[in-house]
Parts: sequence; C-alpha cells; structure tokens
Amino acid sequence: MPVHTVKNASDLDTRVLPSLQRILLPNLNLMSDAVHSSVKGKVVQKGPVVSCRQGDYLLKAVIQEEDLQQSSVSQQASINVFFFGTMAKDFSLSVSQGDIVLLAGFIISKSPTEQTDRLHPCHLEMSGPDACVYVCTSAVSPSRELSAVSSEPRYTYVPLNELKPRRIVNVYGVVIFFKQPFPTKGTDYCSTLKITDQSNAKVGCTIFSERLEDHPKIFTIGDIIRLHRVKAQVFNESMTLLTSLGWSAVTFDGAIGSPVEPRASSRTFHFGEADKRTVETLRQWAASQPLLTSEPTVPLSSVQPRMYFDLSCQLLAKACIDSRCMLLKVWDGTKCGYPLLDVAVATDTWEGQSTTSKDREDMTANILVYDNHVEVAKTLKPGTFLRLYNLHAVPQRDSEQPPDVPSRLSFHLHGGTSFGRGLRVLPSHSPDLQPLKRLLESHADRAVEKEVNDDTLLEVWYTPPESVGAAITEEFYTVQTCRHTLQQVSLAHVKRSTPPVVCHVRAQVRSYKPRKLYQCLKLFCPQCKSIEEVPDDGTIAQVFQEALRNSLPCSEHWAVTSSMDAPGAGRVITMHVASDMVLDNTHSQLLFLESLTLDEMCVISGMHKNIVPVQSENRRMKLLDFSAPFLFCGDKRYYGCKRCSRSTFVEPVVSGGEMWDEHDVAKALGVQLMQYTLLIQFELQDGTSTLDALLWEDAEQFFHVSSAETSANQDLQDKVQLIMDRLHPPGSITAKRPWLELCLSAYSVKDNGRNRVCYQITNTETRGNFFTAH
Repeated sequence: MPVHTVKNASDLDTRVLPSLQRILLPNLNLMSDAVHSSVKGKVVQKGPVVSCRQGDYLLKAVIQEEDLQQSSVSQQASINVFFFGTMAKDFSLSVSQGDIVLLAGFIISKSPTEQTDRLHPCHLEMSGPDACVYVCTSAVSPSRELSAVSSEPRYTYVPLNELKPRRIVNVYGVVIFFKQPFPTKGTDYCSTLKITDQSNAKVGCTIFSERLEDHPKIFTIGDIIRLHRVKAQVFNESMTLLTSLGWSAVTFDGAIGSPVEPRASSRTFHFGEADKRTVETLRQWAASQPLLTSEPTVPLSSVQPRMYFDLSCQLLAKACIDSRCMLLKVWDGTKCGYPLLDVAVATDTWEGQSTTSKDREDMTANILVYDNHVEVAKTLKPGTFLRLYNLHAVPQRDSEQPPDVPSRLSFHLHGGTSFGRGLRVLPSHSPDLQPLKRLLESHADRAVEKEVNDDTLLEVWYTPPESVGAAITEEFYTVQTCRHTLQQVSLAHVKRSTPPVVCHVRAQVRSYKPRKLYQCLKLFCPQCKSIEEVPDDGTIAQVFQEALRNSLPCSEHWAVTSSMDAPGAGRVITMHVASDMVLDNTHSQLLFLESLTLDEMCVISGMHKNIVPVQSENRRMKLLDFSAPFLFCGDKRYYGCKRCSRSTFVEPVVSGGEMWDEHDVAKALGVQLMQYTLLIQFELQDGTSTLDALLWEDAEQFFHVSSAETSANQDLQDKVQLIMDRLHPPGSITAKRPWLELCLSAYSVKDNGRNRVCYQITNTETRGNFFTAH
C-alpha cells in the first residue's frame, strides 16, 4: 500500500525517509531534484476519486506549506497534487482534509491552472512504483473519530452573482428552465438548464456526461439543484457553468412542505443538516417569486385540440413502430373529452398490458414518441410513472365524418428538445405523483375483471406516426402533371438512357433521407444556386450575443432613434425607424433593433411585422452575420445569402411603399433573399433496378405545401410527415408500399471535373382525401 500512517507529526521530519532532502513548497520549481527530495504540507483540499475514460482513477488534492513565515510568497505555499491509479483510491481512504502528509517519488510538472487558481506554478503527479505518501492523522482535532461520523464536510457555496470566470465552484440554485439530456455529436449526452438564487442572478448550466443516469434529475421548474465542482466561465457575455473533473449534482423538490430528499446523480454524495437548511431557505424564497412557479401538468380530461402540454401518467404498455418511433399506452385516471385515435399494431409487438378493462378503456391514450426520445422510451418498463414535456395534441378527421362530429385526437412527442420537450421517469414516492397514484388506485379497486382484446373494440383506427389528416383507409396515389405523352419505362431503362431525358416510371420508395424530416428544409439562393442548412437556434443566439460585444448605439441621419431598457439585463435596446416612416402605423414600419438577444427578438417580433436586427461598427449601422436571419416577421425568419449580399448599407430605400414583404425589405437593404426549399432524396425500386432521385424543385407541388410557410408551421410539417409515412409506411415490407406514378428528369452535372448523371422527381403530386382541413 503506497500510503503509510505515522502516529506523530514529528516522525515525518525525523524518522520517515531521512535520506531524502525536504524542499519547502515555495522553493520548489521545475529544476528541483524530485528523485532525492520530499515535500510536506497540510491537506487543505481533497477531491473525490474519479474514473477517467482510459479506465484509470484520479484524485486531486491541494497541500499547503505549514511554515508560511519562511516564505514571503504565500501564493506559492499551496500546490496541486494529482494521485493516479491505486494510489488515488488509497489516498482517498486513508487521508482526510486537515491531515499532515509527506510526499516522495513525485513528478514535477508545470501547472496549467496557475493563472486561474492562483496556486503554485508547478503541480505534483503521484504515480508509479516510487511514489509514496506518509500521513499523520493525529494532527487533527482529538474529536476526529467522532467528527468522522457526525460532522459535515465544509463546502463553500458561491452566490450566483459572485461567480468569477475560470473558477471551480460549488453552487445552489432554483431551476427556472431545463432541457432533458440529448445526444451530442460525440459520445456524451448534454443537458442544459438555467438557475437563479436570492441574488436574482440567472446563470445557464451545461452538463456533459456519457451516461444518462448521471444527469441531474429535474422534474419541473422550481426544483432545487446543488452543483459541486463546476467551472464558471463567460460565454457570449453571460456567466455560465460547465461540468469539470469530479463534478456532481443533487436535486430536490422545490415545493414547501415536501420531504427534503436528495435525488443524486453520483453514487456517493454528502448531504447534511446544513444542506437541508439551504434547501428550505431556497424553497421559501422561490415561493415568493412569481416567475418560479411551475406550470401544472394537464390531465387528459382537460386537453384541447392542438395544445402543447405536460402530462404525468403511468405507462401500461409500449410497442416499437420502427427505429424512429415508439408507441406508449398510458393513463392518468381521467377521460379525455375528445375521441382518441387508436393506433393499430401487431399484438405480439406489445410489451406490457396492451388491453384494459371496459371501465378503463376510455381512459387510456396512445402516445407516439419520435427521434431522439426513442432511446429513452425503449428503456421504460410498464408500470412506471412518467412525465412527458411539450406533448402535442393533434386532431385528425375522417373525410366521411359529419362536420359536427369532433376530430379524433392523437398525442405526439415530436423530435428535438425545443421548449424543454422530452420525457422523464418519476420516482414513485415523488410528492407530485401522490394525487395521481390515489386516483389510479381508486379506479383499480373498481376495475372489472373481464377484459376485452383490441379486435373486439367497436372502432379500430390506424394511423402512421405524425399523421394529421384523414384515416389511412383512404386511397393514396400520385399523378404526373406534365403534358408529356411518354410510355412508361423501367428504372433499368432510365439508367441506360443518355441525359438529358424525361421518363415516366412506376416505382416504390425503398428508402429516403434525411430520416428526420425537419432536416429536409433548406435555404436556396436563386442567384449563386447554393444550398445551405437552416441554422439552429443555438447558432443564431450566438450571432446575437457576438453582436452585443462592444456594441455602441449607432447614429444614422436617415433614422429616428429611441431606446428602452432590456428587462433584467442591465443594458439598453436601441430602435431605429426611417424618418419617412415615423408617422406610419407601427405594424407597417420597418424597425431596426440593436443590442438585443434572440429571445428578446422573438418576443418583440410577435408584436411587429418587419424587424431587422442590426449592430454598430464605428457607430454606423451594419447587418448581423448572415448565419442569423436578416428579417423577422412574426414566427417567420428570412435569411440572406452570404455570397451575394452586402452586409453594410449607406441608406436603405424605405419610402414609397405602404406594405412591406420580405422581397421589399431585401431589395431595400441590398440583401439577396434566400428561398426556403424542401430537399429529399428517394431510393426508388421497381424490380428491375434501384435509382436515387431528388425531390426538390417541384417539392411544394408534390406535398401541397409552401416551403416558407412550413418553416414556421407545425401542422404543415406534420402534413409532410404524413405523406412520407404513406409513401414509406414505418416498419412496412416492400409488398405493402404503394406504387407511384412518377415523372423523372435525368441530367448531367460536373463533379470534380467529371460528368455525373442525376435524377429528379418533377411534375408529380400526391393525391388523396387526407388533405381535409382540421
């Protein structure tokens, strides 16, 4: 064992390793003889043992020279020490904070954290066969044995308004926003949250961990979280907290009167009376803050068509539809006021109680879970209690239904994490669940023993995932809208043809991409013909934050300028309006806004028709980077081409028009407007061959939607999803997929100096009665 115990502190100076020369910590440097030297000090900080990705173990401690009077450089009297492998475990078991230790066999390295932790410019690494530690445990208080049981480790918690960049800190906070963990492009999962405390500072937190179970267990706004060993840093001019080596998180229910029971992400953690007092104090403070009141979950009995809501329920059964969709059968003890859609799946695919008693059958609901939420849904066990966030109630109507008959509702947990969307298992002892459990138990007591199977139900409805139109029993087909009088040919014949050529074919969809259809929306520049991805909110928010840095209000002779305070941000939002438009109605004005965040822009754009975000450069107005929209119109966002637009303007031409649209604004600002377009690649098959074909230029005709409207309309996105699920039903075999009449155009393009033949679906549209309005 490389860690040895001695009884007296004096033995560390006289009897232990007398052949080694002791070096005072302030005198230690990279040129010191580490082989024939030792250091002695008091353990003033001791971290946990953490597992590295390489399978090794690591522990960090800080030791301090006891005789500080021998050195005038007190900053160099404390040094970081890193213990590796079995020594890390032995040190953790044998050494406590406050012990005196003697170290030998160490390696001296330059400390990369000297400027941030203000400790010694070197650090020590303890590993290998020569490394050893001698510890004197008698140097601490005589009540050590008692305190090991009853006393609490002394952690220092930093108020959120006192955070300093590049410091490792411990904090408490009340959760005011959170997103469930989602997979990153690497191996980690990421969860984000925002917290506040009595200082009213609001700080974002980003949690990275490879394991879902290590992420904070947050159930609702108002929960309390304790974070240990997180790193404070400034990101986009805002203080944020990031996980660092050895981080841990513990969460608590934020409701006054509920048990103070920690929900820990780490296997070992400390929780004492001081923590209880802190939690109770935060609960009392949060209860007086109206913004920290969480939105209640909505029972099925209160759900209205098209609403987004949070639902607490119990899982009865689950079934896998395909790789990107899971079906959950749940109940919450209440009956929805609208008829619910039943999703027909094979009986042998169910796991759990797929059939229910007669008095309970009207209380069950089917929930379709998509994309990134499927991984979590697959791990769920029937009988567990769930909370689903941002669930969507989608109405669906059969074309033969009379107008006075209500639509049937289906419930969808769409992909992505916007608005905190996700699902979470709730512990059965959660205070929020007790009313739900009592209600479910009362129904269980009255349950009728006789059960009915799915095939005895009066009505059985089938709908593919995300459907929003009529029932699937309606005929579905495609038609060619061109005037070509062409004979139908095989795909093999098309591939042998010399482009350019137009052919009529009959084929099935073998596969398509992107599988996540929200990714098929692109931006197209009609001038340079480039196609770009639609930036996500994270990218746009970063552009807005970059514009806030060193931003001074600009002054333009053609504009009238006013300002307002940004709520709770300590800065001013500047607004510019062209002099010619000052007397116009505010909804027809073209507003230029400066020094605001994306969230603030989204709020303001809901009240004004045309808003252009700008920044100042040498006190002259300039558009933001074109990774962000140059124009906000309500929920719609419009982008400019980076290659074909100019980012500065001397004076926009804003007079002469009463009504402005995106084309007018783009022309006035010298911006090349990019068009929204849908782009999907199909793999077609007909028995003779397979062929990849793009649906692009005629995609709007094919889907009966406007790309620009689809970018901001969930119902239109659902419509595209429905059509794709009719073309390629989830989990279907080839024989069950429809045959499509298509018009194909073959053409050549240059690719790295070579001609390549491409195919595009043109002059084709889908037909059927599922386009009935809700």
